[in-house]
Amino acid sequence: MPQQDGLRRAVRADLSGSAVEVAPLLLGAELRTFAPATDERGPVEVRLRITEVEAYHGQGTGEIADPGSHARMGRTPRNATMWGEPGHLYVYLSHGIHSCVNVVCGPIGQGDGVLLRAGEIVIGADAAARRRGATLPLSRIARRDLARGPGRLGRAVGLRHPLHDGIDAITGEERHGARAELWLGEPRDDVVRGPRVGVAGVAGTAAFPWRFWIDADPTVSPFRWGRGAQAESLHTTGVGNMIPTRGR
Repeated sequence: MPQQDGLRRAVRADLSGSAVEVAPLLLGAELRTFAPATDERGPVEVRLRITEVEAYHGQGTGEIADPGSHARMGRTPRNATMWGEPGHLYVYLSHGIHSCVNVVCGPIGQGDGVLLRAGEIVIGADAAARRRGATLPLSRIARRDLARGPGRLGRAVGLRHPLHDGIDAITGEERHGARAELWLGEPRDDVVRGPRVGVAGVAGTAAFPWRFWIDADPTVSPFRWGRGAQAESLHTTGVGNMIPTRGR
């Protein structure tokens, strides 16, 4: 199994658990993409160190249905990638603008996915900046923010819906001029978890503490309530604030 910089290429077995089990294991891992540059010179490499993720269960995963998951109503043309082999990337369009990247996990036919919410660009920052329309040279804040949030992340790594939906990050097989690889490290002991960001209703409350991030990492995105989530949290728990907890 290829290894590099203390990381190793992921295999499908690494992603065979449920989304909640797999999500914290992706923290500190790298998504390496080789995607077309903005000047059409051909693929350029960008390496993203993953610092924040969110788990979304498929249909029938666990005892509690996930009302925030794209898979909650079953298989559709939009979410078809979620139901396939673990290790493929489900790239969907958010608000008609942003291409967001998810790692499919769990057994075939379950529909689990882990949204990559934020990360640090460790190689290829200039290419990521050009895709983001950022001014070069990058300031410290601009570099921090290159992939801080799922829409920014998708643009920075160069994966686009619908061209790259379903791309295989295990084999690295090319799809529409791009390749992707997932490299994993050792499990971390500085993982924090809490409610998911911007998810509506009960799915965005402490009833679903399925957002995981690296403690104190500056690239992690700020928390915000989804539509009706804060009111639902007050109603169900009497607590209207996010209370992060450590561990998996």
